[in-house]
Parts: sequence; structure tokens; C-alpha cells
Amino acid sequence: MEDDVEMAPPENGAELDDMKKRLKDMEDEAVALREMQAKVEKEMGSIQDPTAAAENQANKEEVDSRSIFVGNVDYSCTPEEVQQHFQACGTVNRVTIRTNKFGQPKGYAYVEFLEVEAVQEALLLNESELHGRQLKISAKRTNIPGMKPHRARRPNPYMGFRGRTPFMPAPYFFPPYVYGKVPRARAPMRYSPYF
Repeated sequence: MEDDVEMAPPENGAELDDMKKRLKDMEDEAVALREMQAKVEKEMGSIQDPTAAAENQANKEEVDSRSIFVGNVDYSCTPEEVQQHFQACGTVNRVTIRTNKFGQPKGYAYVEFLEVEAVQEALLLNESELHGRQLKISAKRTNIPGMKPHRARRPNPYMGFRGRTPFMPAPYFFPPYVYGKVPRARAPMRYSPYF
């Protein structure tokens, strides 16, 4: 029926003390892990906190109001050269030349100024030349999260096409003459729905 297992008490008190010590160490480690996890969750929660997100968005809008977009930038152009080009407009805080995943420039840049008034001065330099290319300058816009425009899907020619009409195979065509040969007499054809 039911066999109860009886555990014998440890032979001496040293083993019991050793077990208690290991249990205490494990509990201390668990407390330390909980504290670390709470700290990480607090840091992650601050990013997702609505008030912090609103403050972050307001900060982005303020920075974007002091920034411009510079298009058609030469691929060999350095941030220092772009900074020198816009130095007359006002104090340049930062120049960012966007690159692809291989580190090659994409051909456009962002310039952030310390003053908001410098943006209007920089817009006057639209279509000015740098490295022999006409720059396209506009005020930087602020991205609104979640407002990505919808793009309709196009059919992939390699994956097959499912149209609205049912599939109708093309009728099989027998050429009346074969080059280099005399046509043979054939048996009369039976009715086919494809002709």
C-alpha cells in the first residue's frame, strides 16, 4: 500500500550546519537576482512610461525645430566640410551623414544648430553647391510614431498570381507545316473544348 519513506536525521550537526549555510547562500543569491531584475524593469519601464515618452517626444520636436535636412550630399563629403558650409548660418551643434549597413554614405545629412533662427538662414542656401553638387535643403520634419503610410502589396511575378478569373489554359496549337518535312495525314481530331 503506501510506504512512507522515513529520512534519517543527519549523523552529526556539521552536515546540518553545512546544509543551512548553502540554503542561506541560495536565498541571498535569489534576493540579489530579484533586485537586479527590478532595476532592469524600472529602466525599461521608464522608456515605456507615458509621461517620459511625452517628454521625450517634446524634446525631439524641439531638436528637430533647430535642424535641417540636406539632400544630394556628395558621397566623399565629410561632416567637417558640411559644417564649414553652414557655419555662416549659425553655430552648428552636430552634423549627421547617414550611412547604410556597410558604412557607405546614403547621400543625405542632418545639420543641428544651437539657435532656431539659424534654420531660416540655412534654408536660404537651398540649391547652393558643395563638391560640385546642388544641395537640397529643407527643414527637418518630426516623425510621428505609428503613422507609417500604407503601401499596397504588388503581386510577386515569381510566386504565381492569383487573379479573380479562373485559370484557363491556352489552347494547344498544332502547326500546319513543319519546316523541312512534308506533313503527314492525321486522323480526324475529336471535339476539344479548347478550339
